Amino acid sequence: MGGRVPRAARTAPVVMGVALGVSLLLPAVPALAHNSLTGSNPADGARVANAPARIELRFLSKPDPATTKITVVGPGSVPAAGGAPSFTGSRVSVPFAAGPAGEYTIGYQLASSDGHPVKGTVRFTLTTGASTAPGGGGTPTASTPPPTTTAPATTGPATAAPTAASDTDDGGTPVWPWLLGAGVLVALGGALLLRRRAPRP
Repeated sequence: MGGRVPRAARTAPVVMGVALGVSLLLPAVPALAHNSLTGSNPADGARVANAPARIELRFLSKPDPATTKITVVGPGSVPAAGGAPSFTGSRVSVPFAAGPAGEYTIGYQLASSDGHPVKGTVRFTLTTGASTAPGGGGTPTASTPPPTTTAPATTGPATAAPTAASDTDDGGTPVWPWLLGAGVLVALGGALLLRRRAPRP
């Protein structure tokens, strides 16, 4: 009787061996765990006055670039991602092309190491829109240069010099024909007068 080992004492090494085996397997479990989003910048539901240069998403485990897709859209479903995403460990960032003030939605989709797809959205509000060029508010129009006045080109012959004032009357008509006609009349009158005064044979 005194030499028998209690049953509990015999099973204790077996239980300890099983517990040790389970503890050795636990560190490998997270590598096969279902991936999930752990945080973002801007945070979900945040109100941001100054638009960030990049948007960052943080995941539980390292995402695979081959199966990861990130989208960013702004008001009116206008795309607001300024480039391809970059990966650093469990973080994914994408350039942000800010537009008008309003709600922006970040969509993500990736595959976990256990084969299950992971997707979701993060929303934040941009309270101040992207800056615009001075004088905005209207459709820019091309400036029109003021019209230039040029003297008309002369293509005809040069005009003759004006006649002296003594040779024309006020209407611009030459006077010399009238003077010539008056001289002829005076000569004819004189000839007739001399003819009348001449003695008859």
